[in-house]
Amino acid sequence: MPLHQGPHASQDDHDRRRLAVNPFHGATNPLGGMTEAPPTHRLPDTPLPPQTAYRLVHDELMLDGNARLNLATFVTTWMEPQAGVLMSECRDKNMIDKDEYPRTAELERRCVAMLADLWHAPDPSAAVGCSTTGSSEACMLAGMALKRRWALRNADRYPSKDARPNLVMGVNVQVCWEKFCNFWEVEARQVPMEGDRFHLDPQAAAELCDENTIGVVGILGSTFDGSYEPIADLCAALDALQDRTGLDVPVHVDGASGGMVAPFLDEELVWDFRLPRVASINTSGHKYGLVYPGVGWALWRDADALPEELVFRVNYLGGDMPTFALNFSRPGAQVVAQYYTFLRLGREGYRAVQQASRDIARGLAERVAALGDFRLLTRGDQLPVFAFTTADDVTAYDVFDVSRRLREGGWLVPAYTFPPHRQDLSVLRVVCRNGFSADMADLLVQELERLLPELRRQPHPLTRDKGAATGFHH
Repeated sequence: MPLHQGPHASQDDHDRRRLAVNPFHGATNPLGGMTEAPPTHRLPDTPLPPQTAYRLVHDELMLDGNARLNLATFVTTWMEPQAGVLMSECRDKNMIDKDEYPRTAELERRCVAMLADLWHAPDPSAAVGCSTTGSSEACMLAGMALKRRWALRNADRYPSKDARPNLVMGVNVQVCWEKFCNFWEVEARQVPMEGDRFHLDPQAAAELCDENTIGVVGILGSTFDGSYEPIADLCAALDALQDRTGLDVPVHVDGASGGMVAPFLDEELVWDFRLPRVASINTSGHKYGLVYPGVGWALWRDADALPEELVFRVNYLGGDMPTFALNFSRPGAQVVAQYYTFLRLGREGYRAVQQASRDIARGLAERVAALGDFRLLTRGDQLPVFAFTTADDVTAYDVFDVSRRLREGGWLVPAYTFPPHRQDLSVLRVVCRNGFSADMADLLVQELERLLPELRRQPHPLTRDKGAATGFHH
């Protein structure tokens, strides 16, 4: 969530001028109601009629982008109307209050069981898990469990200045892992990108591990380019490390996106609890889990992977409720929507939806490459996501110019630079989700075909401030 500061003086002056309100938005008399807007940076002195307040907020939100044209976000932007009805019916239910809402709690338990089965837990009934507000919270919980397990194994020497815990990961991890290391005082050891390798190298990751390593994070679907990290190879490298040194380093799989794609489209890919070294997995229900934001899931192989002392029990809402979460109160609506989607689609339905997204991504990537001005880095054949950059002979414009011009037509296609050691590489990325149809892909290609002649006539790339080129921040 972004941090916000108070309004600047100019905004205060703007408030004092009090903009006019359409008389039709007024109170009881449509033509004689309120004609001055309330202040925007302090509470108004008096109440507003509900319809007036609604119109003011509704009209301002019209300036937001069209979510269906947002090809930067992985987050679900379309669900069936029936799911929306269920969410509306459950919006007042507090997910934490399992005694008051036992059926909602039961649906959460069923979702955990379904995911444990989907991810091949050795004994799905022994796997433990919970819903979260998203993958960021799920990653925090998984990281906390890794750190506590390490601390318990090293109780004779931790905490001490010689036993600072570290977490190994690729430099391409989502920012939540950097937050975890910062907030929980864990050293982040990152494997850099090299050449055309845009994610973690298993052997390099193993070489960064030592007796203070709490775990290694593998990403099933990098947000930078949509590629899967080789989780099985990572586990094999850590197996070899244990054979040589005795170090037993667990793996957490950040399956924020791929955890709900690979089980349906890449069934032969071994990345989950089939690998004994995988201790925990997270996913975002609100990404390729096909649910509106925000819901995520965190699962552990068994109770031993989640130290009991991290689980709190409270009784002041009635009943005995175990809870492992950063948040306490949160709505149950998204959990209900997740269960609805699991029930509605089943394995074959998820397979069909994800295959359609992958087919659109692969077809669109091929058409972008055929334009001649771009070079593909990935092709949408893992996550339904592909990244591309300008061809070597293109000098009149860059990816930031393309992103800026597409945004003029309502398309949000992010442009950004890769992290060390490939900061020289700037790319565009397209995320294909359920609701982004083949017809919409046609429209995007047509827009690129319309813009390219104008871009080719530029004397040089025009977007100097790369950080402000788009509204996207990885």
